[in-house]
Amino acid sequence: MSKIKTAFFCSNCGYESAKWLGKCPGCEQWNTFVEEVITKNNKLAENEWKKFSSEKKDIKTISLNEVISGEEKRIISVDAELNRVLGGGIVAGSIVLVAGEPGIGKSTLFLQNGLMLKNITTLYISGEESEQQIKMRADRLKIQNEDFYLLTETSTQIIFQEIKKLKPQLVIVDSIQTLHSPYIESSAGSISQIRECASEFQRFAKETNTPVFLIGHITKDGNIAGPKILEHMVDTVLQFEGDIHYAYRILRTLKNRFGSTSELGIYEMTDKGMRAVNNPSEILITQKDEQLSGIAIAATMEGIRPLLIEVQALVTQSVYGTPQRTVSGFDLRRLQLLLAVLEKRGGFHFGIKDVFLNIAGGLKVEDPSIDLAVLCALLSSYEDVALPQHLCFAGEIGLSGEIRAVNRIEQRIAEAEKLGFEKILVSKYNQKGLKNQKFNIEIISMGRVDEVYQYLF
Repeated sequence: MSKIKTAFFCSNCGYESAKWLGKCPGCEQWNTFVEEVITKNNKLAENEWKKFSSEKKDIKTISLNEVISGEEKRIISVDAELNRVLGGGIVAGSIVLVAGEPGIGKSTLFLQNGLMLKNITTLYISGEESEQQIKMRADRLKIQNEDFYLLTETSTQIIFQEIKKLKPQLVIVDSIQTLHSPYIESSAGSISQIRECASEFQRFAKETNTPVFLIGHITKDGNIAGPKILEHMVDTVLQFEGDIHYAYRILRTLKNRFGSTSELGIYEMTDKGMRAVNNPSEILITQKDEQLSGIAIAATMEGIRPLLIEVQALVTQSVYGTPQRTVSGFDLRRLQLLLAVLEKRGGFHFGIKDVFLNIAGGLKVEDPSIDLAVLCALLSSYEDVALPQHLCFAGEIGLSGEIRAVNRIEQRIAEAEKLGFEKILVSKYNQKGLKNQKFNIEIISMGRVDEVYQYLF
């Protein structure tokens, strides 16, 4: 057998070296050298997975017109939220990377999904927990499945030997940072180990048509741990996020080769695992007995899904010299922009006020259509007058104080109507798409910020 050949490459400029160097001679950057495999010692590499699947692939060059287009084979999960985020189900042969904060519930979610898939042989590989720990979690979930198998191992060589014996239809790896390949000498979790282990699983997934879920860690900056190439190698990147102090979790798509990247799944963390939330608008709006100032409801979109979200604002007299601007779940620069519009176009003196803004439910909102609700919540708190309870808002604010049109207005209005709202305030420039539509909700259309103020107060 020939020896494994490795070399060190600069991750910045690609300079090759036979040994590790602190400073790259090519680009003069420090600590950029990573070890990579050039040739492996196994002669099985060429026909490693030939016996695994019954389908035989003929390798030949063909014209694009000869390719028969069709739907990808998908495994439909019991979890409707996961199906939506993946674009309609788990695609055969796809490799999915799932990342999130520690303790957010990644392992629970995928253990639960693996157990719920009946008549599909699932292999759950854990490098972090023992078999007893996983069994304790499965007992808490109260789901029985005879086709679900466990493997607590970190060496990819042993893992693939077990995979060849079991021939699973779905593989879940928890987590990619704990695995190590015998071809690389560095420790598990290093850049070169993550890259090599991910490439071995990618090769397995594509050659055997078996879907693989890789659970990954994130850094303190919130980025996925490991090399950026890890995100390029996989077909889908999912981010599992949410505040650990809240019960709600969001599964967001960052990259998807088989569907939309603007999809979103919402879960509630319970003592029996993750519960998919089918109507998130109801849980994101606080049920109140009395009317309170500084609260407005925004009709936003997350992907193709309409959500009604509560915006809370507090405007108080500034005690210190410099007024405070504090936000939770909203962009601080966007708030400063809206305050400048109110100062210039409306004559409101927010420059001497402290402003606090919160998006209820621990959500982070990037949809610009929330601007109008934020602005109305600020004015409501400024005047200390509560907004009408059965009114919601959808509109983007321009720098000249105009209310700009937003996309998918029909879906926003339909969602507001479904939740029992009587009125929705939108941009008058959205009226073109609503002429032929019949809604049981009153649509109020306005063009400027001062018109909104006069209408509400």
